[in-house]
Amino acid sequence: MNMTTKQFNDAMQASLGFAVKQTSHIEAEVYRFKYPELNYAELVPVDTSAGEFSKSVTYYSMDGAGKAAWLNGNGKDFPVVGTQMQQHETAVHSAGIGYGYGYEEVNQARLLGISLDGEKARIARRAYEEMVYGVALNGDSDKGFEGLYAYTGVPAASVTADGTGSTTTWATKSPDQIIRDVNALLTGIVTATKETELADTLILPTERFNYIASTRLTDTNMTILEFIQRANVYTAQTGQPLMIRGKRGLLTKGAGSTARMIAYRRAPDVLKLHIPMVHRFFPVQIEGFQFTVPGMFRLGGLDIRLPKAVSYGDGL
Repeated sequence: MNMTTKQFNDAMQASLGFAVKQTSHIEAEVYRFKYPELNYAELVPVDTSAGEFSKSVTYYSMDGAGKAAWLNGNGKDFPVVGTQMQQHETAVHSAGIGYGYGYEEVNQARLLGISLDGEKARIARRAYEEMVYGVALNGDSDKGFEGLYAYTGVPAASVTADGTGSTTTWATKSPDQIIRDVNALLTGIVTATKETELADTLILPTERFNYIASTRLTDTNMTILEFIQRANVYTAQTGQPLMIRGKRGLLTKGAGSTARMIAYRRAPDVLKLHIPMVHRFFPVQIEGFQFTVPGMFRLGGLDIRLPKAVSYGDGL
């Protein structure tokens, strides 16, 4: 090895050492940052328990719950759950997003004694969150994933057509009729499951959420949203608040491309999203004059295990 080559290699190793130290600090900060607008984990329970390189996750969907019965203490027969259970496989796929720095960029920061800019790492991490958010709510047709907004087997019905001119849209309905539509969706789950399920979450199109959040009830300072939060069947039954969120993407998800609202019980036995490998950055690699930080994750789809614990209301 000649002197020039040795000097170059030494310089690259020094630059690599600087880059490794810098990226470790940057990534620690990036992992702590939250994206409240990409709140898929608030809406859907996330399961990371499967092996990181599992090819698929097996789960069971159930049309109804098991039923207990009296036993003969000395008998051999006993009831079991799952007489209507169906086995499913959710495939797990690899995906990735990373970032990198050029040789000049690294050495300029090193010579000036300043930190490398962490913006590239933050952008990469956000890209991961955006992709998972999209899969959780909208699915992915290329991978055969369905999302929360439109999932096969979930009961769907149009809201009552008694607005102006017998339309279903909330803009033509009175506050009382809107409140009735919401409670009808919540009670529909109770009825369909013979009172074994009670929805604790309501997702509305952002446009409808904003409408009821800014429209007051007659002769009061209370908005329609505030009234629903106080006077809904879930809160009346349990004393607990109903979680209500407005989300983009629901304005045309209903039958006939109408607006859709979703009610469901937010629990892992009802639905979950599989992320066997949460996004991680790998050690810095040198590729020519580029210091690349690969990023990888492994993602499965959304499973709705108890479809009747979820319900769609269309046409609002």
